[in-house]
Amino acid sequence: MPQTYNVGSRSLFVTLTAWAFIVLAALASVSTLLQNAAIASALPGLSVVGNVQPVPLLTGLLLGYLPWVVGAGLVMSLATLAGAVGLLLRLEWARRVFIVLLALAIVANLAGLWLQHEVLQSLVSSTLQRAPLPPHAADVFGGFVTATRVGAVLVTLAACGLLVWIIRRLMSPAVRQEFA
Repeated sequence: MPQTYNVGSRSLFVTLTAWAFIVLAALASVSTLLQNAAIASALPGLSVVGNVQPVPLLTGLLLGYLPWVVGAGLVMSLATLAGAVGLLLRLEWARRVFIVLLALAIVANLAGLWLQHEVLQSLVSSTLQRAPLPPHAADVFGGFVTATRVGAVLVTLAACGLLVWIIRRLMSPAVRQEFA
């Protein structure tokens, strides 16, 4: 049986998705601007080499790239905001741009799993160097670290799954018809 579409019909899915990402992108943009201001005021006082406390190598490397990472986050947030507004207006270019932005977010989240692991490992090793724990406490601490890693992986994979589902829905014939 052939499927018929109502031309000009606006689906609730596209409207809710657009509004959700408008709110999230606006909040992310404001948060990124506040982070940028905090980094600009704090970075001149940070010295990776001359610090009294030893800075782990990964943390030292990340401090140098932090302004670039925050800037890239701001660009992504503003692009997502523009794409979500275009999605709400049912503009075809916005649907395509939004799909690309969601795919980039999936890649960034999956790459972020490595970064989460490295930061947690750096935190754990610096904590254990400062205060050696008894074996029983170290086992409990190790259990919390493992639970944190598993939780981070599950949340990241769930978020990526949600983004894949949104991409699939935006590529469906019914939604594409709305943008024709």
